[in-house]
Amino acid sequence: MTYHLGIGDRSYSSWSLRGWLLFEKFGLPVTCHSGILYTDDFQRLLAGFAPARLVPAMRTPEGEVVWDTLALAETLAERHPAVGLWPEDAAARAMARSLAAEMHSGFTALRDDCPMNLRLSYADSAPRDEVRRDLARIEDLWALARGRFGAGSVWLFGRYTAADAFFAPVATRIATYNLPVSPAAMDYVTAHLADPAFRRWRAMGRAENLVQPSYARPYAERPWPGPPARPAGSAEGPSVNAACPYSGRPVSHFLEMEGRVWGFCNAFCRDKTLADPEAWPGFMSMVAR
Repeated sequence: MTYHLGIGDRSYSSWSLRGWLLFEKFGLPVTCHSGILYTDDFQRLLAGFAPARLVPAMRTPEGEVVWDTLALAETLAERHPAVGLWPEDAAARAMARSLAAEMHSGFTALRDDCPMNLRLSYADSAPRDEVRRDLARIEDLWALARGRFGAGSVWLFGRYTAADAFFAPVATRIATYNLPVSPAAMDYVTAHLADPAFRRWRAMGRAENLVQPSYARPYAERPWPGPPARPAGSAEGPSVNAACPYSGRPVSHFLEMEGRVWGFCNAFCRDKTLADPEAWPGFMSMVAR
């Protein structure tokens, strides 16, 4: 039983990131179909998920199309109650849904001034007062949830829930634009940046290597504040392995890491691994053998 998920550019589509995390973090099987934002390719993608007009859009194994991240979260929670998309405690669940809904419909200054961009980070984005007010509200919500339900955990409700998936792109905005937040809020941001699932998403965006010029901002850049990627580079074969660690197919593209050459079945498999080798358990388990 596999779902199908329509997504946009991984480096820029915050809604797509939310939708994908609802599958990845809870072990739900999904096949992704992507389209390049603001192009005819995106319209081609949406044609396969009609009547959706935006991403993410999900098609269930039975063929029903569901769109909008709130609708995706509730549909998946209903269909898979055992995976725990929402907190088990009723009070925590009510708060988690409230936080997700406010995130879904609010914080317009932050959205407008700081669109998600996972390709880079800025040293100082000089946020407007309206953005600072959005940040203050977000910090209050995070502190409320963590103080009441998430004590001792990096996540809002003690373990990762759909509410964390909804706030993942907010965390990336704080990281990309170096926005001023408290140490407690930055701890939560850091947890998202270090999360292996998020690192895989960002690595796939880097492998796509799609540049949307409209997302650029005139600020000095700084290194990405998340965990540094383990050094690796493109290489020529032969490789240690004969089969791709992801697909099991014969290898045709290669990377070198720490003196050994590893093979992959296509350029995307190689490039997503190059971007962040340690984000990929299948690759790292092969390296460790």
